[in-house]
Amino acid sequence: MLNKNFTWGGASAANQYEGGYNEGGKGLNAVDVLTNGSNSKPRKVTWKKPNGETGATPLVWGADKFKLPEGAVPQILDDYYYPSHQGTDFYHHYKEDIKLMADMGFDVFRLSMNWSRILPHGDDEEPNEEGLEFYDNIFDECAKYGIEPLVTLSHYETPLSLITQFGGWKDRHLIDAFSHYADIVMNYYKGKVKYWLTFNEINAMDMAPYMGGGLIDGSEQNRAQGAHNQFVASSKVVKRAHEIDPNNQVGMMLAYSAIYPYTCDPQDQLLVMKAKQEMLFYSDVQMLGYYPTSRLKKYERDGIKLNDTPEDYELLKKYPCDFLSFSCYTSNVLTVHENDATASGNVSAGNITNPYLETNAWGWATDPDVLRIGLNELWERYHKPLWVVENGLGWSDELTSDHQVHDDYRIKYLKAQIKSMKDAVEIDGVDLMGYTMWSAIDLVSNGTGEMKKRYGFVYVDRDDHGNGSLKRYPKDSYYWYKKVIASNGEDLESTTLN
Repeated sequence: MLNKNFTWGGASAANQYEGGYNEGGKGLNAVDVLTNGSNSKPRKVTWKKPNGETGATPLVWGADKFKLPEGAVPQILDDYYYPSHQGTDFYHHYKEDIKLMADMGFDVFRLSMNWSRILPHGDDEEPNEEGLEFYDNIFDECAKYGIEPLVTLSHYETPLSLITQFGGWKDRHLIDAFSHYADIVMNYYKGKVKYWLTFNEINAMDMAPYMGGGLIDGSEQNRAQGAHNQFVASSKVVKRAHEIDPNNQVGMMLAYSAIYPYTCDPQDQLLVMKAKQEMLFYSDVQMLGYYPTSRLKKYERDGIKLNDTPEDYELLKKYPCDFLSFSCYTSNVLTVHENDATASGNVSAGNITNPYLETNAWGWATDPDVLRIGLNELWERYHKPLWVVENGLGWSDELTSDHQVHDDYRIKYLKAQIKSMKDAVEIDGVDLMGYTMWSAIDLVSNGTGEMKKRYGFVYVDRDDHGNGSLKRYPKDSYYWYKKVIASNGEDLESTTLN
């Protein structure tokens, strides 16, 4: 049985959910210039050159593939649709949404703060008071229902001014800017927030360098420097968090998937080993406090030179994160035998179909054992508390004429995932702090910018073009999850929903 302090809840991200992009003194961020896409059409970063030329560059997922044209500056242009500008309008619906979460029985709500809502340019000396007040109201509303906030400081929301002026996280100026921002909010919300995450899916620096690091040139050199700067900034935040309030706990957040070899060919095993080294490099630094030798040797081979200081490494060693949180939706299969497997999916380059698993419309495999595998791998490697902060199923949910959503496919998925998670705790002894399903309320898909790909327990009336009433309608999974929480995960089979 999960312990009595186990926390149940849901997760969100400001750039996908909050909206109000130009309200309350907020500045622009990286995602505010990102158009919508589809399963077959990538999202685009819109830009303008000093000579007046405008355009849009596809946001290609994958290392070393994203680069804006020379002299191009990201910005909002006419004739494009930007789904983050409204999201699903948490900005104006936060009381209603938090009440819906409370009625499900949430112990915890994971949300992100829009850095540019607090510091419109990212490095302003003084904070935007309207921004501080907005999140203050959210935390007070959570407290009213006994919901603990789990706050991500940067969830792909690098202020646009820091991108246009400094090229994003490749510049060490962002270390101090981020530390200043974190210092402001941790002091301001002292006593109201005690769980913090520094960077969402920090390994997105390699997978999507513009989104993860605000890089307008995702070269290997810039990604390496961007990652290093985020590591140092994170350790500075851990140090200050403990100084500001000893009750503060600061975690890292990793995009995790189990990785399987397609065959028993040793070359497939080596391919998986290298992929895990790439993924776990980020958690090794943030949890263990030092660079793994495999990454240092890679930098040496590739001629990567970091702009660093001896003090950087002292900070990393002395101030690792208190816990590790991670997203986990699926598993990947890799092979060197390209002609023997069918390419599919958009989760990672080189991912192929797993013949033992079902896939959804977006090519993501439904793996019933992935959380147990992931939790054990991370626990055995770091022996620090873990937190599953993203896990869920995207689907083209249909709202019936009587305003219901019969998402039995989501319930089926979550049953298997929660059982897998419970097995890791109850059978294997993993130290797990909680589970926040992605997502509490429908929001814009990060990968494509669609509303069609829905994740929430609550349906929001909004389409891929921004049309709709924004009314909220609980899905069948809403009532099912309510019973799961009430039983602390013991009742996964109940079919009577309301």
